[in-house]
Amino acid sequence: MKYNSVFDIIGPVMVGPSSSHTAGAARIGKAARNLFGKQPTWAKIYLYESFAKTYKGHGTDFALVGGLLGLETDDPEISKSLDTAKEQGLEIEFIEDSASADHPNTARLVIGDDSDQLELVGISIGGGKVEITELNGFVLRLSGNHPAILIMHNDRFGAIASVTKILAKHEINIGHMEVNRKDVGKEALMVIEVDQNVGDTILKELDSADHIMQISKIDS
Repeated sequence: MKYNSVFDIIGPVMVGPSSSHTAGAARIGKAARNLFGKQPTWAKIYLYESFAKTYKGHGTDFALVGGLLGLETDDPEISKSLDTAKEQGLEIEFIEDSASADHPNTARLVIGDDSDQLELVGISIGGGKVEITELNGFVLRLSGNHPAILIMHNDRFGAIASVTKILAKHEINIGHMEVNRKDVGKEALMVIEVDQNVGDTILKELDSADHIMQISKIDS
């Protein structure tokens, strides 16, 4: 069975003008919101290269904010997202960063509220598709082609095994998995792409596994 990505265009209509600068940007914003687990109250959005030069004319600004508000790429309200954000108390700051980037359509989103913060780097690779390349300082490759679980954990013996054991018990097949850590014995990040959406009951069980700190997910 083929699963559609959370980043793929939903429906036949897409708010333009550009699939890479508008639809892709909306998916980056939506991914940040999904991984944060709630709507942030503030966001600093760093734009690089092509995004930095054309973000106003191509609608990248309102698309990124629309994603943070939870809007889909074909929602006509996305073009009004800057006003909607202001009405809902979401403070937005756009920063045109002159630093070089690996891809011309790159955005770094730092979002948060009074208690939590998340930093994400996403690139729009064309046709409305995106890749998430960094999360809270961890380098990763999240294509969005499948549902995914992202698990922050302590770099300890048995952490990975405890997670995979739970997934196997519930017959959740792993399509791709990678683990990154900042240093031995410190924080680490598991990125697990699976073949089906993972329900909240299983997430709670994963959250109680050995050495787990935080769990978030992206559904299809």
